[in-house]
Amino acid sequence: MGRNPDSRAARDPSHAQALSNEPATALGGIRVCDFTGQLAGAGSTRWMGAFGAEIIKIEDPVKRGTWDILRGSPPFKDERRGLEFGSGFQNHNIEKRGITLNLRTDAGKELLTELVKISDVVAENFAAGVLERMGFSYESLRQLRPDVIYASNCGFGQTGPYRSFKSWGPVAQAVSGHTQNSGLPDMEPSGWGYSYLDHTGGYYMAIGILLALLHRQRTGEGQWVDMSCTEAGAYLHGADLLDWSVNGNSLRGTDEHGRGTPNSNRARLDGRAPHGVYKCRGDDNWVAIVCRDQLEWERLRAVAGDDELNQARFDSLELRLADLDALDEAMGAWTAAHDRWDIQQRCQAAGLAAAAVQRPSERIDGDADTAAWGLWPGVNHAAMGGVRVDGEPVHLSKTDWSITRATPTLGQDNDYVFGELLGLSENEIEDLTESGVL
Repeated sequence: MGRNPDSRAARDPSHAQALSNEPATALGGIRVCDFTGQLAGAGSTRWMGAFGAEIIKIEDPVKRGTWDILRGSPPFKDERRGLEFGSGFQNHNIEKRGITLNLRTDAGKELLTELVKISDVVAENFAAGVLERMGFSYESLRQLRPDVIYASNCGFGQTGPYRSFKSWGPVAQAVSGHTQNSGLPDMEPSGWGYSYLDHTGGYYMAIGILLALLHRQRTGEGQWVDMSCTEAGAYLHGADLLDWSVNGNSLRGTDEHGRGTPNSNRARLDGRAPHGVYKCRGDDNWVAIVCRDQLEWERLRAVAGDDELNQARFDSLELRLADLDALDEAMGAWTAAHDRWDIQQRCQAAGLAAAAVQRPSERIDGDADTAAWGLWPGVNHAAMGGVRVDGEPVHLSKTDWSITRATPTLGQDNDYVFGELLGLSENEIEDLTESGVL
């Protein structure tokens, strides 16, 4: 196969950016060889792509890209179905290049070898050992590029007795204790209806990669970033684990007042009362209200002007904590007679922490703050057409994120990656495609 090993743009993407007229980006010049899927991994490289890194997403031509099960999975924009129409996949892979590569073939492995040589990062979230069995362990990658950063993200990490266990977000949530910590008294543990730790795992994976890149910038050394979604979940417990280890208090049972726990609407450790979500006038309308101290409680009483809340039995924090059921009942009786938006406006005007519980359409299309932030930019997907995707919840004043490139269709960037970056001719790319390598 032909190669272009002397291409400075291929070996040094920062040089390519320096020669372009595009503005500098936070991660411009960083190239990621990306095996990630779903959200725990794809969410990590998605962040990097939005801040300027070149992400080359690798998919399997034989399995038609279904290493990532979200490709072609609901929800859908309209009646169209197929591998190019899964909305979750489109959302998680914006600002990436997309290639197909059959690693069951020697030619496919040879091409991956060349791609690793010009990549700063190799990222994956297979089960432990999968990439190693393909012949691309960390030690093998180091032979190809000594300063490479290899980032692996799986449910239980690459070492320890649980290494071989398979995991999805709900499994990691159960093992890490979050399912035990969520729900209402006298009911079964509950989750969130989505893979909360997949989101968190993606964030921590991105942090790990960025720290490794910073270390390499200072020392020239690459390293292996080993990420465990279960350990990331355990890390989030904080004070709950401290309370158990020091005081023996369980996440489930009864508190010092004999109340059932957990109650996910109530603050357990910081003594804020009221602290909950209360029903308002109308069908399935709610408002969240928190009083952080006695002064805020007195302000809430003034806003409410409600005789029930002004009873002496709620005068102090100690009295309110002693009968949270009665407090929540009184709060709910007041809010049920009022519009949620009216309560939000009146409470916020008094300096209180309160907000109406918003439906998706209200938050996305009707909230002026969302529009001002630019949280849902639009992109033009080659198959789906115009779609909105998640922006990033942070802005940098000098090198902000930019999302203009839609998720690639299957193999969309084969010509660019194998031709422009790796130096193959059009005929070679065509022959490799016909033989099932690409």
